[in-house]
Amino acid sequence: MSIEAYIQEQVLAERLRQHSVVVVYDPQRRYRSLCQGLTSEKCLVVDATENSIESREQAMRALQSLGHGETTGLLVYVPAEAPLEPEQKQIDPFSPFAACGAVFPDGDGDSFQTLCLKAKPEHADEIRQLFVNDPNPDFAVIDAVGGGVGWPNLRALLNAESSRDILMSVLAPSESQLKALKANDAWVAEARDLFSRALGLKLRTRGKTWSSIAEELWRFVLFSEFAFDLPGELPEALEDIPRAQQSARPIVEALCEALRNDRRSQDLYIEKAEEIEQELDLPTHCQGLTDLGLRDTFPFEERTFLAQAKAAYEQGDLERVRLILTQHERSVWIGKGESRAKWYLVEAAAALSQACDDLEGQLPKHAESMESLVHFYVGHLREVDRLHREFEQAVADYEWQDTAAEMTGLIQGARRGYGKLADAAQQVFMRRLAKTGWPLPGMLANSEVFDRLVAPALKQNGHKVAYVMVDALRYELGVALEKQLAEDGAIQLHYALAQLPSVTPVGMASLLPGASDYLEVERRDDGLMPLLDGKPVASVPQRMDVFRRRYGQRFAEMRLEEFVRNKGQEIGEETDLLVLRSVEIDSHFENHPETAPAEITNALKRIRMAVHRLIKHKFNEVVIVTDHGFFMNTHAGAGDRAAKPHGDWLIVHDRCTLGDGSADDYHLVMEAERLGVRGDMTRFAAPLSMAAYRSGLQYFHGGVSLQECVVPVIRMQLKQHEQPSVKRARVAIGYKSGASRITTRVPVIDVAVEADDMFSGEGSYEILLEAHDKRGNVVGEVRAGAQVNPATGTLTLRAGDSVKVTLKMQLEFEGRFKVKALDPKTHTVHSQIDLETDYTV
Repeated sequence: MSIEAYIQEQVLAERLRQHSVVVVYDPQRRYRSLCQGLTSEKCLVVDATENSIESREQAMRALQSLGHGETTGLLVYVPAEAPLEPEQKQIDPFSPFAACGAVFPDGDGDSFQTLCLKAKPEHADEIRQLFVNDPNPDFAVIDAVGGGVGWPNLRALLNAESSRDILMSVLAPSESQLKALKANDAWVAEARDLFSRALGLKLRTRGKTWSSIAEELWRFVLFSEFAFDLPGELPEALEDIPRAQQSARPIVEALCEALRNDRRSQDLYIEKAEEIEQELDLPTHCQGLTDLGLRDTFPFEERTFLAQAKAAYEQGDLERVRLILTQHERSVWIGKGESRAKWYLVEAAAALSQACDDLEGQLPKHAESMESLVHFYVGHLREVDRLHREFEQAVADYEWQDTAAEMTGLIQGARRGYGKLADAAQQVFMRRLAKTGWPLPGMLANSEVFDRLVAPALKQNGHKVAYVMVDALRYELGVALEKQLAEDGAIQLHYALAQLPSVTPVGMASLLPGASDYLEVERRDDGLMPLLDGKPVASVPQRMDVFRRRYGQRFAEMRLEEFVRNKGQEIGEETDLLVLRSVEIDSHFENHPETAPAEITNALKRIRMAVHRLIKHKFNEVVIVTDHGFFMNTHAGAGDRAAKPHGDWLIVHDRCTLGDGSADDYHLVMEAERLGVRGDMTRFAAPLSMAAYRSGLQYFHGGVSLQECVVPVIRMQLKQHEQPSVKRARVAIGYKSGASRITTRVPVIDVAVEADDMFSGEGSYEILLEAHDKRGNVVGEVRAGAQVNPATGTLTLRAGDSVKVTLKMQLEFEGRFKVKALDPKTHTVHSQIDLETDYTV
């Protein structure tokens, strides 16, 4: 392989495949033709040689095409020095594209000399001498190094051209290559010569079998990379272990990177690295070292890098945390189930803390009015609610296996940061609420939603509307749901102001026809009773009767889960208003708060499946509403609670009271009518802080806060739509190269979308991965992580993509099960494998 072909195929094309966008800075104009040669229907190459302004505009259009899925790669060629300092990057027109993907050259590993050494490792001395004589040799000069073709037996047996390919094939041969190597030993003498020239390895084994030679080569290559990367001296016990000279470092690192990152050799690499680590007892010999470099050749190194990231977080050094996360985001060891959970927890904590720091600084700018604060919440502040929820999901996924409380400090730190920001926003909100009342004039109130958005649509002849009433759908969840549903129709996300008190009976009553004019609350012996036009509407049957009285046979209702599972009543042709009810989010939080974040994902899945079914039932429109939001109170201590105010108060819920009494320093006490509460109780009181009347609550609603009282309203005009057919691209899943037993409750599954024809590369494919027992019950679900959307629990892949995904098996399940790759809307099975638990191993 020529040096030009090597750089174009093994370096530039591979970086494009990994990052989609690559900016090549080339002041010597050495690589221009190589870059231009990568142009294809799916890869756009923008050459900035002639005009940087026009090229930047061209690159922007190309980036948009990439975002729309019309292309898969963008390479920008810039015949100038790469900007290094922040000031230089600010004026460089192509820095934003580099930020979207990657740059070339990127560090010393991409220097022309290093690339030449990687391409021809067996001629390292000659190449170095060339660069001493001429720092900028031509490609032809490099290609001429070495003269004729050596190692004819190896080249013929392995069908490999370059010495690098030969080394890779000896380390990780295909089935046909392994059969050829085992057939005779004529290649052994050539291998000894190649290893000596390229790596400086003098084989000690006298064996002539592939297994004995490959074993020594694996140990030499992996230990050499470890030694090269170690900033200090090797421990005394490891000094005599054979390793490569410094001159062989480029090829050693290139081999290890290829073995780790190639799906075909990754499992073998993991197996060999674990064996060599144990054989050399590296954790024991290196236990006194605190800095192991940047590469995690062996599994024990990944644990030290994780410890460094955790320590940096606890010291408040988020920049250091992000650096470690970036350096190790592609680590082969993070792909193991137990490690992936820890790293994702660190990543989630860092993202949450960074957002809290950023938004805490912006909060004062939006504290001058309630309108400004609400807009700030729906536009930006709700992001910390999402990040906190995803962080708590990561905690729930990991905490069961944290028997040594290894991550306790990190978890507590992230929770404190979120609590601090939530309390600061709450203080501003309560000050403004005392002046403005609730709801705010000019903003949509929840009690107006049906009459303004649903009732007018039902006046159109034959217009079918589904009204989805979801209990406790917080605003940030509405944002996540909007993104999921966008492809199923024209969608609008509004925010509305919840009816006070923000409890389920009142909140659901506020979503009924006529609630804006006729909803009241009344104090009774057994608590609070919502009334609509004087009639009780506290229960589901009472609320459904309101719709039935108004719409008669045009109305039908059922639980959303029954509709999704096709277990409810038949929906007749005359049904124009279908009310679907979902209580899973609120119910799970009330009863199982420790696992509720994961249940949110399942609830959103069911809503999405329901929308897909509504399209099949020829509904024209969907309006998704909720009664109230909620607050996740995980940062509070066991004794944190609010005292009841003095007076004749009815504690309506954990966060508010109605009745009469005096104000104190810890409560907001206002005329009930000023807060939109009509009825026989004159005053409303709620804690000023994010506290409840009961201690130890991890989840609450019922009070007044942005999280509890600003809620989403989603309105969709439905259309017929199908995701790209997977008939042209096959979804394949596997486990450990065909293994049939799992020995961990967090197995890592390989998922790939394989193209069957030239059209398969078009579009993306969304996949839901689940483990089912023999009765079809879900016994394992994907863990949220880099490849998994935490809101949907799904993967989105393009043809040719392959990823590793961690399943979390239910703790109590053991036995045979199937892992299925499903369409998230229809639950059609694209691919499945049979596995069995074997936790005793």
